[in-house]
Amino acid sequence: MSLINQINQAAVPTSQNTSSTGNPFLDGIRLPKDSIVPEAKSQNLTQEDFFSLLSQQLSMQDPFKPVDNDQMIAQMASFSTVDGISNLNKEIVNLNSVMTSSQALQASGLVGRKVLIPTDTGNISAESPTIKGVISTPSKIPELTVRVEDEKGQVITTFKVDGSEGGNVDVTWDGLDKNGLPVAAGNYSIKANGVVDGKAQELPVSTYAHVSSVSLGTASTGAILNLRGGMGIKLTDVLAVSET
Repeated sequence: MSLINQINQAAVPTSQNTSSTGNPFLDGIRLPKDSIVPEAKSQNLTQEDFFSLLSQQLSMQDPFKPVDNDQMIAQMASFSTVDGISNLNKEIVNLNSVMTSSQALQASGLVGRKVLIPTDTGNISAESPTIKGVISTPSKIPELTVRVEDEKGQVITTFKVDGSEGGNVDVTWDGLDKNGLPVAAGNYSIKANGVVDGKAQELPVSTYAHVSSVSLGTASTGAILNLRGGMGIKLTDVLAVSET
């Protein structure tokens, strides 16, 4: 047998390997299929890690200068406090989740009803052709002037309301313009003013809105009421609930 044949026979692998190229040099430098990089471990210290470090500290301490008992107890108390705070944070997160779901469940009972919200803008539609609201007055005002504006700020109509009783005065707009014709569907604002201490003053107005659905929201916002007309408001901002 020639020297060339001996080299070729030595290069042939003894077992069949489908991933082998037949070249010893290339097979030797080929990267392994399995990754040899270890998985990253958590950098957070657990209670087991703390006691392991404490055991090492006790075993390596100077016998002539041992760790003071008070210092050791303080270290253990500090770690227990941190661990307790961590567990408390987890419980608070779970509690917030439960409260958010519970609040959304309670708010679902408002679907189909009207709520009083702190805005002077209401919605006119085929289902709700009128807008009701409340004018807040600081004192008894014999006559209140109410004007209705569209989304562009143009005055649609004006009318008078009796405010002689003072406090919260109910106001209703029938959805008709100054010519007595029904207005187009959309959002409209109700503005009110009256004479207070001899001076004309703009008065705050709240309007009733129809609740069409409820969103869960977040732990910070709570349940969100989706109102007819595309508006939304937090459940905590509702001033009152109406049957109709």
